[in-house]
Amino acid sequence: MAAGFVPKTFQPDLPLDRLILRDQPPSPEAVEMDVVFVGGGPAGLSGAIELQRLAQKAGRELNVAVMEKAESLGEHCLSGAVVNPRAFRELFPDLNDEDFPFRGPVAKESVYLLTEKRALAFPVIPPTMGNHGNHVASICEIVRWLGEKAEGLGVNVLTGFPAASLLTEGKKVAGVRTTPSGLDRQGNAGPGAQEATDVTARVVALAEGSRGSLSQAWTRWQGIGSPNPQIFALGVKEIWEIKLPLDRVIHTMGWPLPSDAFGGTFAYPLQPNVVALGLVVGLDYHGAAFDVHEALQRTKLHPLFRQYLDGGELVEWGAKTIPEGGWYAVPERRHGDGCLVLGDAAGFVEVASLKGIHYAMHSGILAARTIWDALQKDDVSAQALSGYDRAVDASYIRSDLWERRNLRLAFKHGFYGGGARAALMTLTKGAFPGGKISVPADVEVPRAVRNDGAPVPLDGKLTIRKLDAVFKSGNKTRDTIPSHLIPKEQVPPEVADFYAHLCPAGVYESTPEGLKVNPPNCIDCKATDVLGPRWTPREGGAGPRYRRM
Repeated sequence: MAAGFVPKTFQPDLPLDRLILRDQPPSPEAVEMDVVFVGGGPAGLSGAIELQRLAQKAGRELNVAVMEKAESLGEHCLSGAVVNPRAFRELFPDLNDEDFPFRGPVAKESVYLLTEKRALAFPVIPPTMGNHGNHVASICEIVRWLGEKAEGLGVNVLTGFPAASLLTEGKKVAGVRTTPSGLDRQGNAGPGAQEATDVTARVVALAEGSRGSLSQAWTRWQGIGSPNPQIFALGVKEIWEIKLPLDRVIHTMGWPLPSDAFGGTFAYPLQPNVVALGLVVGLDYHGAAFDVHEALQRTKLHPLFRQYLDGGELVEWGAKTIPEGGWYAVPERRHGDGCLVLGDAAGFVEVASLKGIHYAMHSGILAARTIWDALQKDDVSAQALSGYDRAVDASYIRSDLWERRNLRLAFKHGFYGGGARAALMTLTKGAFPGGKISVPADVEVPRAVRNDGAPVPLDGKLTIRKLDAVFKSGNKTRDTIPSHLIPKEQVPPEVADFYAHLCPAGVYESTPEGLKVNPPNCIDCKATDVLGPRWTPREGGAGPRYRRM
């Protein structure tokens, strides 16, 4: 049997003392708001839009802010994305699908089982994966469009404002503190440095997206659990300008993933000459040497995809984690005194259909309605905000996730057995097998140190190095930025190798002197926050600058 280790042994604790500032008064220069949405993605922007509309309809002036760590809206947003328009129709009932920031409806789609050389088409699209009525879109464009709508209503959209800590009064969340900027590697102020900014609010809505640091800290601080731990996938995605148009949405299973990994590839036509190609892999895979970035490079050599990519040009690259645990991993409580948790931060993603955007938007809408009712009563206690959980539990977020509550979990023992169980779950609308399938957290899954084969050849055109990929992400992080990543002081070589393979951006290197960390390379995918070194917010504007993702 191959030697191995459990990643949890080498993961530092969540730095609660940095993320939760208990009973620390805000600075005298604090920015005062009524409501703050932390995160300028679909959940936060949708919530801000709905809340501001409710206030304006009632003739009340409300100071609503959306805090986004990227320099501009959309620059840190990455998704597939094939979008269910349901939440757009709810948020904008006076508009039609043609008015929304979509690239076009899904006209054709195919699902394949891949081997190294062949693509075996499914005769029928699995019911959970059908996209009839959905639209291909760019999440960057969606977020920028929502941001314009929010600003048009008077929402304060604060870009370059990373929320680093929660300000609390007893058990109540009273605001957030940003990360200071302009510090050197030792944390000393350099030219143009700016101190942290405190933003106070009666309600703070955490819409940070996947693996939100404040959401993790708040649920830990509040002692909120879930029936299962949240589990995650890592998605790596490229945008290509191509010469042979792709006329359909493609999803694949099987190769190049090992049989003990869950995931697959996708290709979406954004324009006749532009395609999004990506690979998503559950982070509970067993081989320590498995490399998601390399697997995507290998995927591009497959005849199914190479016919489109040959002669084309890679124009953008990115990566992010995705919560995959389903309903059993959603926090049992998503509300508290002065605080709510929305969207991906709460785990509102349905893996079987590969959908999360409309759930995030709908959770923002429900949060806004709950917050408005609480403000009307001048009561933002946990009891007053508990209607948010009831609204989510009565919505299609819960019903969809509940119907497929065990589907992703069925694959914990492998792809083929999981596929058979998943088919029965689909046929019985979740009744099979009865009860809950228990899974460990990804960080608790043992990793085998084994040889996973020869590396894929890199030609710098079709297949690229990690550092070239980081360049394609538009990463503008300062070279002298303080490290926002927290590894353990000493890790053995096999664990350092694991981090180097895990990170798609080349942040971690295994050297004879030990683990080397290159923080400026980080694109905030947060994969190692799941399995190793902790990620914490860094200065505003750092990280990738996605334009088309």
